[in-house]
Amino acid sequence: MLSKNKIKYIRSLELKKNRKEEQVFVAEGHKLVGDLLGYFPCKLLIATSNWLKANHSVTANEIIEVTQEELSRASLQKTPQEVLAVFVQPSYDLNPEVIKSSLCLALDDVQDPGNLGTIIRLADWFGIEHLFCSVGTADVYNPKTVQATMGALARVKVHYCSLPQLIGGLTDTPVYGTFLNGNIIYAEPLSAHGLIVMGNEGKGVSPEVERMINRKLYIPNYPQERETSESLNVAIATAVVCSEFRRRLLP
Repeated sequence: MLSKNKIKYIRSLELKKNRKEEQVFVAEGHKLVGDLLGYFPCKLLIATSNWLKANHSVTANEIIEVTQEELSRASLQKTPQEVLAVFVQPSYDLNPEVIKSSLCLALDDVQDPGNLGTIIRLADWFGIEHLFCSVGTADVYNPKTVQATMGALARVKVHYCSLPQLIGGLTDTPVYGTFLNGNIIYAEPLSAHGLIVMGNEGKGVSPEVERMINRKLYIPNYPQERETSESLNVAIATAVVCSEFRRRLLP
């Protein structure tokens, strides 16, 4: 039986201030919860009897069997899927040195939780293990972000920091960004390590961060003389850029 207090607690985690205070986040659905179990400590898990029977070895601080109706009352999703879990937020050490030995991503005030979640999923797909976010970027533990990661949150470490301070501490390291006045990405030399900065959905990369970028790239439309959309969605642009970087490493 799911108490009213438990329902109230779960639904309170829709707010960032409550997630921050409790140092937890919510994940829902068979695949997502299954992917995150084993990576993050699970504080609370509520699930239907069918799900629990199929996942009898699952461990959590507290497990509550619920009906689909009870799950619906607690869920933050429009269509609840058998299981909901409250996980403890991880704590990662911020080590800029990883940028000198691997390819990393940075987000400069990306606002949309769905875009952030999709970019984390893209980073996972392209083997990028560290994502550096400005303090103005959407909260990685927003339920919409968590759902959009599709479990990639387990393998991509997300850090919040001052991007100017981070980039300022890098020496002899390529720092890339996409700009309308950049050089066409397909004709530019690309490194197997360094930092790729992606900007805000409407404003792009902030002027302060732009001044610190030493490799400006441009994703050309096709054909170039054709009138087209003003820009690409930031998540789609990230996919194009990361794909081109990784393509260069193919034998």
